[in-house]
Amino acid sequence: MARFNLRAPKKASAAAAPTSPVRSTGRTANHQGSRGFARDPRSELFLLAVANFVTQRTFYESGEARDDRFCALVRRLAVEDPAWTAGLLGWLRTDGNMRTASLVGAAEYVKARLDAGATDGPSNRQVVDCVLRRADEPGELVAYWTATYGRNVPKPVKRGIADAVRRLYSGTTLLKYDTASKGFRFGDVLNLVHASPDPAKAWQGELFRYALDRRHHPETAQVPAGNRTLVAHRELMELPVEERRAVVTAPDGAERLAAAGMTWEALAGWLQGPMDAAAWEAVIPSMGAMALLRNLRNFDQAGVSDAVAAQVAAKVCDPEVVARSRQFPFRYLAAYQHAPSLRWAYPLEQALGHSLANVPALPGRTLVLVDRSGSMWAPLSERSQLNRADAAAVFGTALALRAEDADLVQFGTDSKQVPYGGGESVLKVLERFEDLGGTYTAEAVRRYYKGHDRVLIVTDEQATYHYGGDPTALVPDEVPVYTWNLAGYRAGHAPSGSGNRHTFGGLTDAAFRMVSLIEGGRDADWPWVA
Repeated sequence: MARFNLRAPKKASAAAAPTSPVRSTGRTANHQGSRGFARDPRSELFLLAVANFVTQRTFYESGEARDDRFCALVRRLAVEDPAWTAGLLGWLRTDGNMRTASLVGAAEYVKARLDAGATDGPSNRQVVDCVLRRADEPGELVAYWTATYGRNVPKPVKRGIADAVRRLYSGTTLLKYDTASKGFRFGDVLNLVHASPDPAKAWQGELFRYALDRRHHPETAQVPAGNRTLVAHRELMELPVEERRAVVTAPDGAERLAAAGMTWEALAGWLQGPMDAAAWEAVIPSMGAMALLRNLRNFDQAGVSDAVAAQVAAKVCDPEVVARSRQFPFRYLAAYQHAPSLRWAYPLEQALGHSLANVPALPGRTLVLVDRSGSMWAPLSERSQLNRADAAAVFGTALALRAEDADLVQFGTDSKQVPYGGGESVLKVLERFEDLGGTYTAEAVRRYYKGHDRVLIVTDEQATYHYGGDPTALVPDEVPVYTWNLAGYRAGHAPSGSGNRHTFGGLTDAAFRMVSLIEGGRDADWPWVA
């Protein structure tokens, strides 16, 4: 993937406190009607982008209003600051792990630059290609463009999609993603962008022809004889229904399903029967980490054996698997909350710890404040039962457990210390958090700040100023205060960017790299800047 670097990190002068990229510009009203702090457009877009599940409403903003604000900021900065915006979008899809927001952002980036006639900065084609990392995403980008701007798709979008198609389309991805539920199938995309096969992939020309026939002439489409995955899949599909379960229970059942690219989603339909223990045990070896997490309850209900469960647990908590999957830490909390069996508890705790690898081990005394106010309890998305209150508790607890000496405090209308002991798990400590009503952030700082070396506040920043004003004003200027924003609203609760006051955001732990830089006396830059 291309990286769009703006500049090397700056060295802080001996006299100046380290700076950070999210910067305040003045005062504005927050969603509580209290005085907050406005941010510059780059800062506002960054904090919104890393928390924006597209089309999903939050406590204070409708999904439509939130998406409109996101798109307007992308369009503005695509013209005013194209290199920075391209860098954000590329990082957002990879390390930021925000899939839909990056696709929408790339489309809006191109539209704004074409409308403005802009030619400086990274090419539109390059930006489109950069955000497409999964084989169903070219179709999703086409669907967004045509729904928003009509069926006249400009050449830079087509060419960027064609570049991605050559990278992403294979027999395995066709079986997984080229399904009737998709608005734009592989064949539709190929018809639109006219992608030529990759010269280094001799098989891809036949695959493209098959994808077109499969879409437009499924009754006569011929599987490419040289594609082993597609041939194996066709052989399975042609088996009589009454013979299919014998394939699953055979000694080589798992290998045969994997060789045919049979996904767990497709297996039940192919069997035309229940997903019992034998069916799950045959497909589990070829399932990815996220699919395993989603199905722990199903494994238990089907009665998967302890031996196979042990294999699942080993994969789920493998540090390399966790790193490659780039799952949000709160995904492991969701799996823990919804899996009924205790056999998953310890592996999920380990996986959660691996997913929080960037949380720093802070020296000295640290005050960690976790927002448990009402606005934090809205679901992260309509498809999730997790909320920002629990995400905040995950990160705040991890900070406290890693720190040399930390006071962990939850706050809302009231505030109270959260007890924890050395060696305790994050998941165990989370059970002590509560729903605490309003957002009296300053009151919590006033009550619990006792000469700590630093303060970290995990929050949506919509503080009630009638109860204390700027919460960071209660901490001496020479003591750093870090705000971790989990919602991306326009107004912040405190100044940021310099003077030992810093804001960062997102639902991964990557933002904590900024803390480590600042604690080391260095300026912190945007995460995609080398």
